[in-house]
Amino acid sequence: MKRPQLSGLSRGLVSLPNLVWVLLFFLVPSALMILYSFATQDTLTAKISFGWTLESYERFNDSIILQALVRSLWISGAATFICLLMAYPLAYFLAFRAGRFKPYLVTLVIIPFLTSFVIRTYAWVGILDTNGILNDALISLGVLDRPLDLLFSPSAIIIGIVYNYLPLMVLTLFVVLDRIHPHVLEAARDLGASSISTFRRVVYPQGLPGMIAGIIVVGAPATGEYVIPTILGGGKTLMYGNVIANQFGRSFEWPYGAALSVILVGLLLAAIGLCIRVVGRIELERMPL
Repeated sequence: MKRPQLSGLSRGLVSLPNLVWVLLFFLVPSALMILYSFATQDTLTAKISFGWTLESYERFNDSIILQALVRSLWISGAATFICLLMAYPLAYFLAFRAGRFKPYLVTLVIIPFLTSFVIRTYAWVGILDTNGILNDALISLGVLDRPLDLLFSPSAIIIGIVYNYLPLMVLTLFVVLDRIHPHVLEAARDLGASSISTFRRVVYPQGLPGMIAGIIVVGAPATGEYVIPTILGGGKTLMYGNVIANQFGRSFEWPYGAALSVILVGLLLAAIGLCIRVVGRIELERMPL
């Protein structure tokens, strides 16, 4: 049966809520942030004068800022990589092995989102503390002689990011892998392909867009993460998101904070564009001539 085609006006009306959402909650805030980044601020009265000066951007070469940026990149990169390693087997199982239990297992992945992000992060304070559950268990089992100093360290931040963002990676991968028809896998096996060969030549190529999307969904917000470093880092591990928040909250240097935000968004958009281009190039190489 042929599907009814929507007219141009109907398509416009259907997409209108999305356009309004993007306009109000992305384009307008981004435009205001860019506007503030080119402004100047009086050091005595804190009065902001809008203009087109690059004064705030010229302060980006501060060593503390650059160290915080590099630290944020490697922490978010490590956490994203761990999320990918943990999420892919689970997403693969949900897509191809869960059977009739698939809806229930996917629901279990979503359940953590029903709890507050802050509460879930604070729960790890009691787990990673020197006298916390993890150290007590390892000492009781004889694995350790003395407790590990995990809390308020980069390791604690990585654990917090992995815990909070892992469901997003799983769901992103699952959506893509679940679209692979089982008959495609059966055809590969019928043609004599082993399980490894089927994964390498069928599942992995078709699931690659999901991997890239998962890396973007987890890596981008993790780079500018503020809550997890504040709670699990204890202020000892300064990340780029904390630097930006301090400019708006403590220092009241809005133009400088806005400039740092614009720089971060620009770097992330460039990285996302590069990922999309790489995926597109791979897809073009696989197309038959």
